[in-house]
Amino acid sequence: MRLHIVYEDDFLAIIVKPAGISVSGNQYRTIENALLDNVKTSTQSNALKWPRPVHRLDNQTSGLLIVSKTIDVHVKLGQMFEQKLISKYYYAVVMGKADVDGIISTPVNMQSAVTLFERIKIVPSLRNEYLSLLKLSPQTGRTHQLRIHLSQQGWPILGDKLYGFKGNILLKDGLYLCATSLLFKHPITNEVLDISTPIPHKFLKRMQNEERRWIKYKV
Repeated sequence: MRLHIVYEDDFLAIIVKPAGISVSGNQYRTIENALLDNVKTSTQSNALKWPRPVHRLDNQTSGLLIVSKTIDVHVKLGQMFEQKLISKYYYAVVMGKADVDGIISTPVNMQSAVTLFERIKIVPSLRNEYLSLLKLSPQTGRTHQLRIHLSQQGWPILGDKLYGFKGNILLKDGLYLCATSLLFKHPITNEVLDISTPIPHKFLKRMQNEERRWIKYKV
C-alpha cells in the first residue's frame, strides 16, 4: 500500500490516510503496518524501530495523519495534543440545511466536547432537501466527536452508517469527512507547520450533482 506523504523530516512525517483503512488494529492492512515501507527511518539516536501514528482517524475518515519517528517526538506530540497546541480542521458534507456558523458544545460519551463549524456552501437536494459543506474545527478530541455532534444537530454526515438517518444513507461512497489541515509548531525545530490537503473531489462533485438533479427535476 503506497501512502501519500505531504511532509517528512528526520523527526516526523505527515501522510494522507485513505478512507476505509484503519490506522491500527489486528488486521494486516493498516496504516501502521504500511508506514515502514513508506516513511524513512530516523537517523536520530532515539529513533523508533517502526514509525508510529500519534493520533487516530476513524476507519472511514480520510485526511492528514501525523507520524512520529523518534521516542521524544512521539511523547512531545502526544503532550501537544493533550494541551490543545495542535489545530485540526476538517471538511464534511452533511445532510440538511446547516447554520451559517456556530459552536456545538453538547457532551460526547458523557465527556465535555466542543466543535466549531462554518458553512461553506449549501445546495438543494431531492433526497435530503439540502446538502451543506462544512468546515469543522474540533476543540476537544472525543471518539466520533464530529459525527456525533453533527448528527445531534440534525445534520448527519453523508454516508455515516452509524449516526446517519436510517433509510437515507449512501451505502457505497463512504463517509464524507476529511481531515484537511494541521497547524502546529514542530516539537524539535519550533518551525510553524501549516499543512493542508485539498478537499476530496468526490465532496465537491456530490454537491454539484445534487444541485444539477434538483434543477433538472424541480425547476
